[in-house]
Amino acid sequence: MEGLAPVDDGARLWWSALGDTTRRPAVVLLHGGPGLPDYLGEVAPMVADLAPVYRYDQRGTGRSPWQGRHSLARHVDDLAGLLDTWEVPEAVLIGHSYGTDLASRFCLRYPDRVAAALLMCGPFTGDWRTGDRAERDRRTTAAQRARLRALEELPQRTEEQEVELLTLAWCTDHAEPGRGREWAARAARLRRPVNWAMNAELGREGRADPLDDHLAELDTRLPARTELLCGAADPRPAAALEALALRLGRPLTTIEDAGHEPWLERPDAVRGHLRRFVRGALDA
Repeated sequence: MEGLAPVDDGARLWWSALGDTTRRPAVVLLHGGPGLPDYLGEVAPMVADLAPVYRYDQRGTGRSPWQGRHSLARHVDDLAGLLDTWEVPEAVLIGHSYGTDLASRFCLRYPDRVAAALLMCGPFTGDWRTGDRAERDRRTTAAQRARLRALEELPQRTEEQEVELLTLAWCTDHAEPGRGREWAARAARLRRPVNWAMNAELGREGRADPLDDHLAELDTRLPARTELLCGAADPRPAAALEALALRLGRPLTTIEDAGHEPWLERPDAVRGHLRRFVRGALDA
């Protein structure tokens, strides 16, 4: 099942549902980016027999075309509007990467609409970028880094240059270099077009108003059933998520031999974790 849902400012957001949509609570997958279309179609079937699974293209991406200025508050309200459209009073949120930041900010604004939250490969707080850059440098050659910088500096890029840039940027996200480049090259062609303006606008706002400044409030507004999940080989430092989990008093599970998209490298481990988490949310 899929459709286009209008939200309060007239934008129309593409969404898809898998499973029995009469069951409650529903699971909502929040993709990363920001600026990418949804890419969690491989994750949805892992739990769709337990609860209906909704996913959507955030405004300005994929099948949700929109022109305008992006804000974190606007994207939080978009999710609230979609829950209204789906007649889902409260949801089990599963966010990935930037989607964990969106899920966290949604919990801050609408805590009564979240039954449970699984934060996968994020959110990253503190000075995590230093470690991330160092690890990506370790996983690439000087020539690859120079080529990536040259592509980033181009005022305009051809289709092939865009694919090359994204492949170089994403190939370090995975545990195994050879397969990582294959997965990155595939994603570079499928997760398109990238809304770079959206990425820049939400990035600036996130740096100006970091989640770090809201952790005390977030601790009180996250649902009781909140967990973190990460891949041990994600170049983003696991220590940052360990510190966050300790700060929030929430459990963190680390999947060995997996990177930033652990369902690609360890699908059985991720499936088992997601099913346990969703079953626990439904039982609660």
